[in-house]
Amino acid sequence: MFQVIFNELSAAEMAALPKTLQLELLAEFQFLPGDLESLDGEHFGKVSRDGRTLHRYRAKDYRIYFENHAEGLLIHRVLHKNTIRDFLFRSNLPLDEEDGGLAKTNDFWKLIHEAEEARK
Repeated sequence: MFQVIFNELSAAEMAALPKTLQLELLAEFQFLPGDLESLDGEHFGKVSRDGRTLHRYRAKDYRIYFENHAEGLLIHRVLHKNTIRDFLFRSNLPLDEEDGGLAKTNDFWKLIHEAEEARK
């Protein structure tokens, strides 16, 4: 059995959303960790750097960034797509290379590290 684990920041990001939207996002986020081996490009993406891989799942207008964890899936961030698009625009990254561009950008990894530090 596996779990979906929210860190402190991702839990707060979800809690800030209306309850019905939370339920809709979680209803879309239904797959097993083994499914990550055969990702479809429509909903999934990968962001890798320094041997670390995060996955991105598109659910409605949100992007859920997560990684495999010993007990299941660890959710790092739940961000509205316009937040990422604004970030990409400010960073001058090509939109068709969203995940590859994010992997190279320190500001994206800073978002992930903020979530990890909030747990400590």
